[in-house]
Amino acid sequence: MKKRLKLGTIIVHAILIIGSVAMLLPFIWMIITSLKTLTESMAVPPTIIPPNFKWSNYKEVWELLPFGTFYLNTTLMLLFRVLGSVFFSAMAAYAFARIKFPGRDFFFMIVLIQMMIPGQLFIIPQYEIVSALGLLNTISALSIPGIVSAFGTFLLRQFFIGIPNELEEAAILDGCNRWQIFWKIMMPLTRSGLIALGIFTALFAWKDLMWPLIVNSSIDKMPLVSGLASLQGQYTTNFPQLMAGSMIAIWPMVILFIIFQKQFIEGVASTGSKT
Repeated sequence: MKKRLKLGTIIVHAILIIGSVAMLLPFIWMIITSLKTLTESMAVPPTIIPPNFKWSNYKEVWELLPFGTFYLNTTLMLLFRVLGSVFFSAMAAYAFARIKFPGRDFFFMIVLIQMMIPGQLFIIPQYEIVSALGLLNTISALSIPGIVSAFGTFLLRQFFIGIPNELEEAAILDGCNRWQIFWKIMMPLTRSGLIALGIFTALFAWKDLMWPLIVNSSIDKMPLVSGLASLQGQYTTNFPQLMAGSMIAIWPMVILFIIFQKQFIEGVASTGSKT
């Protein structure tokens, strides 16, 4: 029995290691390509390790694009999206989880249905709304569609359901109203879920490419990912510079995950344990 368990553990770890390596290979290839010359990046058969690393690709792409403006636009977009998504999703999730009102299950079903519809179907209505508000080619246009999240509502609802009813009843007996219960009791108890949702929202916003290109035409109003799209030529593309720009763009998300990985994993794991 012990030998079987040991063999099973070895097989599981081997599969996980193979999967991890497969996921890291594109990232490693991006780093290597960012240090190649244009000729080496397009060579057939491909050059795995260049004889000389071309570190100047990073300097050239930094001077080619306004990365300072990109970082500022991306930071503002993330700030508005994360704060809006966490706050509004928490309020909606608390209502669906703890407050009984007519049509509650029906409205929550609509939220779940929204998660099943491809986001591309909402682009035209969202564009019409932003255009009618006169917000095209602004930072606000980048943030508005992301301040409400059906996924965040579903995620946080699982946390609120798992909180004992006795805490809420005790708060009511102490004279707390609904807002005080939500803000002073429920929100602190769902901190791991709020952090997980914040990281998810930041990640989704950081890699958003299509929406910024639709609502903004000026490169000074672009976030990082959409700004990098300007390096994609119609006929030719300088892949080393594109990969170097991608490396410059992704490091904040890597640092963010490293700092909050404990809360992120705890939040996701806790969500799956509540019904």
